[in-house]
Amino acid sequence: MTASAPPRLPAKIDPLVRAFLADPAAAEAALTEFGSPAHLVFPQVFAENLARLRSVLERGLRYRICYANKVNQSRAFVRAAERAGIAIDVASAAELAGAVRAGFEPARIEVTGPKGAEFLRDLIATGVTVNVDNVWELRRIAELAGEHAKVPVLVRLSGFAGTPVSRFGVPLAQVDEVFEVLCAQRGRIQFRGFAFHIDSGEPGERLRAVEACLELTERAYLEGLCPGVLDIGGGFRQVFTDDADAFDAYVLALRESLLGRGEPMAWGGNTFGFHLDGGAVHGTPVFHKYANTVPADRMLADLLDAGLEAQGGRTFAQVAAENLLEVWLEPGKALVDHAGITLARVEFVKETADGSVLVNLDLSRDTVTPADQEVMVDPLLLPNPAHAHGDSGPIGVFLAGRLCLERDLITNHKVWFPRRPQSGDVIAFPNTAAYHMDLSAARASMHPLPVKLAVVRGPSGFRVCRDEEFDVADLDRASADSQWHGVR
Repeated sequence: MTASAPPRLPAKIDPLVRAFLADPAAAEAALTEFGSPAHLVFPQVFAENLARLRSVLERGLRYRICYANKVNQSRAFVRAAERAGIAIDVASAAELAGAVRAGFEPARIEVTGPKGAEFLRDLIATGVTVNVDNVWELRRIAELAGEHAKVPVLVRLSGFAGTPVSRFGVPLAQVDEVFEVLCAQRGRIQFRGFAFHIDSGEPGERLRAVEACLELTERAYLEGLCPGVLDIGGGFRQVFTDDADAFDAYVLALRESLLGRGEPMAWGGNTFGFHLDGGAVHGTPVFHKYANTVPADRMLADLLDAGLEAQGGRTFAQVAAENLLEVWLEPGKALVDHAGITLARVEFVKETADGSVLVNLDLSRDTVTPADQEVMVDPLLLPNPAHAHGDSGPIGVFLAGRLCLERDLITNHKVWFPRRPQSGDVIAFPNTAAYHMDLSAARASMHPLPVKLAVVRGPSGFRVCRDEEFDVADLDRASADSQWHGVR
């Protein structure tokens, strides 16, 4: 390893976002106007992701895309989803209320996840589709519905052959109990179909789940039920890295460094889930799924085009179309992939007793990490345009947070920048819209949460506003109004 060729984790960045970051004044203007740190979301990238998924589904197939709201609390994304005419997947009373305020009517709302007695009671007469997680929920819905409501439900299944045990869904071994309730409560429950969610990139797991659900759908017809939906859930992958070979090379260098070979690359003895034994590195790292190179639309196309053995080799798409089954999916990560970044300002730079360089930022680790997992794409250094910058050459640093806790290292792995950061520079974290912004965020030490901003590019520049002030009509005006400049 040499200073001229530092290991890199290059991030894949959407062209629109890259154009925003390439404008020397854009990020600085946003932070000056609204404060640092800040999460920025890009509804136009959301719309592009949606168009790619739709293009895969437009093949004579009946389908419904439900935006999984849990992935990001941005109001702008919810408004963009409503404007695009898709449905929404909500997982709490607050998300449901937000969807209604954004204009979603009940027929376009699906409620997923564990719900609890109080939430179930509130859902009964709303007309939304309840994606049932367990037999208790199903029985409770029948009890609450009484004679006054026929509640639309999907039944989520789990325990498919060759898949890990999941805490969600009804195990296949309990499906007889599900049929017992559905058949006995036809007047209170409108059974729409079966659902599943596979949190894996393994295509075979989804295919086995599809085949199991189709078999049970046929059984439902025999029982006199009328399911018309097969919900294949979410879990479609993001593509974080722009160079899979560079990612692999970085991980290799990191493993070597854990053995004491080459330049130290880990903070505080962190092994990232690897364990060292007998002079070798073993195990699987606890990184988020940053090495994936298969985009969501290709994952979806591969599933729809896969032949089903139990259906004489016909593809999933063919079987669904022939049986008038509507395929529902609940993408979250796939819709916000590359549609968000996080900006933070450099507070100061210091060296520790072992010679490591720490770049302290005005945010904390939980602001940009999904469930405290190590973020394995390189952040970008945006020099402050008001400062003079010498050419110090590439430098490897660790990014530290603002909490007075030893654990608040934003990167426990070493990150290389083209030059030494300075106080007042900005660090941009790419692709943070999916869970990174909200999943772990806390107000530790009474620091406020970062402001969330919506960014829209018009013919004459970028327009930035607070997320809650985003007007969905901005997306229309963006292509027509040539007077938009900078930050409002």
